[in-house]
Amino acid sequence: MNFPIFPAAASTTAVATDRLYFFLLAFSACIIALIFVPLIFFLFKYRRGKVTSRDEPHLPTMKIEIAWTVIPVFLVTGMFAWAAEIFFEEEVPPANALEINVVGKQWMWKLQHSEGNREINELHVPVNRAVKLTLASEDVIHSFFIPAFRIKQDVVPGRFTTEWFQPTRLGVYRFYCSEYCGADHSKMAGNVFVLSPPAYAAWLAHDSPHETLARAGENLFRELGCSGCHVGSAAIHAPSLSGLYGKLVPLSDGTFVRADDKYLRDSILQPAAQIVAGYQPLMPTYTGHISEEELLHLIAYIKSIGQDATAQNP
Repeated sequence: MNFPIFPAAASTTAVATDRLYFFLLAFSACIIALIFVPLIFFLFKYRRGKVTSRDEPHLPTMKIEIAWTVIPVFLVTGMFAWAAEIFFEEEVPPANALEINVVGKQWMWKLQHSEGNREINELHVPVNRAVKLTLASEDVIHSFFIPAFRIKQDVVPGRFTTEWFQPTRLGVYRFYCSEYCGADHSKMAGNVFVLSPPAYAAWLAHDSPHETLARAGENLFRELGCSGCHVGSAAIHAPSLSGLYGKLVPLSDGTFVRADDKYLRDSILQPAAQIVAGYQPLMPTYTGHISEEELLHLIAYIKSIGQDATAQNP
């Protein structure tokens, strides 16, 4: 019977994480051996009734104290540096990563690709391509966990979180919600399908949606009346969104903030929190008026006009 102790290591992250994990296991085993082997030996050597010398030994105590202080410090510092390197690598997705939105909801995962393709409890990705997930929750705290890729990220209401992976093996791998989220928590799971690039392209083309995320965001931008203020000919003058994404934005309090996903989300839901220098706090809040998916669509549109300034006034 095939019953592996660990799931298959199917991503670049998995390989690095497993190396660190097995080193920590070996290091812990050595520490246990250093403690318990002498302990057991001394239990027998100095047991009651055993004829043996019990004179106080003459040992270089200062050298021993220095050795068992300095050596462990260097060892644990090295392990910390190793783990920190893996952690920071996991936290910073590559610039060319394939971007996919993930929304957790009791009790399902809703996923959408930038091309507009939607999935529920399934995720199709190409092999050997970095994939960045932007995660949001519609209700309670969830946690997106793919054991074979050794990645897990909490999905917290009211904010975006991200994680990324690069699959290295074709196949089907399970993902789960690893944070108890209610009665049907155990059913909140699905499959990642890692495909070859041609197979992934064919999957995208099959049943292709009518509009991309950016196009859906543009339609929503107009439906909500955002174009009435944020285009050049608007009667109410508001900050231009063309080319905004990724730039530093000057605020009325003299500070600057990077126009990333978090800033855009906060500006839509809490517009009075960070006022752009030279503008009045006139924008209404959209809290309770748009869903997490719609937020992601709007941000996708703002990103697209940052890449193509001519898209501001099509």
